[in-house]
Amino acid sequence: MIFISKNRFHFGSKLHIMTKVYYRGAVSLPLRFVFSGGVHPKGNKNTDDFPTTRLDSFSSVEILLQQHVGPPCVCAVKKGDHVHVGQLIGRADHPMAVPIHASVSGEVTDVRFVISATGDPVEAVTITSDGLYTVDPSCVPPVINSREDFLHMIRTSGLVGLGGASFPVHIKLNPPKGKEPDVLLVNAAECEPYITSDFRQICERPDEIIDGILAVLQWLSIPNAIIGIEDNKPLGQEVLHHEISKREAASNTHLPISLKSLKTLYPQGAEKMLIYSLTGRKVPPGKLPYDVRVLVMNVGTLRFIGEYLKNGIPLVRKSLTLDGSALNTPGNVNVPIGARIPDVIAAAGGTKEEPSKIIMGGAMMGVSLDRIECGIIKANNAILVFGSKEARIPAESPCIHCGRCVTACPMHLMPTGIDQSARRLDTEGLAAFHVLDCIECGCCTYSCPAKRYLTQSIRNGKTLLRIELARAAEAEKIRASESNQAAGKEDRAV
Repeated sequence: MIFISKNRFHFGSKLHIMTKVYYRGAVSLPLRFVFSGGVHPKGNKNTDDFPTTRLDSFSSVEILLQQHVGPPCVCAVKKGDHVHVGQLIGRADHPMAVPIHASVSGEVTDVRFVISATGDPVEAVTITSDGLYTVDPSCVPPVINSREDFLHMIRTSGLVGLGGASFPVHIKLNPPKGKEPDVLLVNAAECEPYITSDFRQICERPDEIIDGILAVLQWLSIPNAIIGIEDNKPLGQEVLHHEISKREAASNTHLPISLKSLKTLYPQGAEKMLIYSLTGRKVPPGKLPYDVRVLVMNVGTLRFIGEYLKNGIPLVRKSLTLDGSALNTPGNVNVPIGARIPDVIAAAGGTKEEPSKIIMGGAMMGVSLDRIECGIIKANNAILVFGSKEARIPAESPCIHCGRCVTACPMHLMPTGIDQSARRLDTEGLAAFHVLDCIECGCCTYSCPAKRYLTQSIRNGKTLLRIELARAAEAEKIRASESNQAAGKEDRAV
C-alpha cells in the first residue's frame, strides 16, 4: 500500500512542494546477523524529504590539496592562471595520492598554506569564480576496455570514499593477489543522526547507483552485490527495488544485486558492523575487509562512478546535509568542493541565531570546528549548526563503573580502561586495551551516565600510542644500524 502526504516548505528563496511516499511491505531479504553493542540515538532525520538543491552562487572557493588518506598533491597551477571546471590543479605524484580538480571556472588568486578543519596545515588553491562553471574540454566520458583501464579511470576521477573515510578508491579496488572479493557490499545505511544526503541520492539518482554497482562488478569480476539499507528508510528500499526490477524487465535478465534491510542500530554503517550484518563474516582485529573477501563501498561513491561514466567530469561537487537548530532553512544541498562553510550556510538561507557549535560531519563522529573559514571537502557529508541549547556540553563526573560503555561498544573493547590509560599517559595500558581497534563511533560517550569524554580521550590515547610506536621503531632502526656498523668493523678487523 502507498500513503501520500504533501509537505510544502521554503528553501532559500525557492518554494518546493515535495510528495513524501510511505511504502508498506517488505522488498528486501531478511537479515540473519545483528552485531552486538551499538546504541539508538534519536535519528533527527529532519531533512529526509528535502530534495537536493544545487547552489552555485559562490564568489570564490578554497580547495585543499590533500583530501584523501595519503600524501598531499603537488600544486599544478599558479596565481593568475585561468581554470575550468574539472581541470587538474593538484597533481597526484604518490601512488596513494588522488588528484584534485577545479570545482569552478575562474582565476587562481592565491596558493598558500591554510589550517584545515582537523587543525593541520595544508596547501590550498583559491579560485575566484567567473560564475560560468565552464567545463574543461578534457572532461569526456572514459573509454574502458580492461580492469586496468577501470582502475586508472577511478584514480584520474579524483575519487575517494565518500562515506567519510576519504580512502583512495583506486587502492581499495586493487586488493592483494589471492584476496579478491567475492561480494560487493553497498553501504546505504546512513546511520548517523541528522544526515540524509545519501538517502536523497538514493531517491533522486538510483539509476547512477545501479550503473556504478554494475561497473564495479563487471571490471573487478565480482559475482554479486548486496545493498544494505536500514529499515527506517522504506522509501529508499522501494526506489532501489523498483530500479533493479525495471532493468531486469527491460533486459529480461536477472541482475546480481540484492537488497537487505538492516536493523536501525548505530553504528550499523561502520565497515566491520556492516560486513557482519550482511554476510556473517567477522573481520579479525588488525585485518581489513579483503581479508574476508569483501569489498565495501558507500552508496554515494558508487553513484559518482555511475555519473562519471556518463560525463567524465571529475569529483568537483559534493552533496551534503545542512541541519541544526541555528539554521533558518535546513536541507540537502549540492555545492562545489572548496565552497567555504559560511558561504554555504548563507547561500542556503543563513542562521536565525548565533551558532554555538558547528560540526563538519555527523553528530556522533563529526569534527567540531574551532574555525569555520574552511572549504567543503570531498568526504564532507554534513554541516550541523547548533544553537546554545543543543551545543551545551555536560560536565564530566567520576566513572561509576556501570559498564554501559562496555556493553555499547560494537568492537568489544573496554572504553573505561582506555580512558584511564590515556589520562595517565600509559602507552602500555593503551596497547593492552587495544586502543587502535577503536572505530571512534562515540557509542561509549553517548551511553555514559557520568558524561565522561570517552571518545576524545580514546583519540588522545591513539595519538600517544602511535607516537610511542613510531619512537620505538626509530630507536630499533638506529640500534640495527649501529649493530650492522659494529659487525662491519669486526669483519674488517679480522
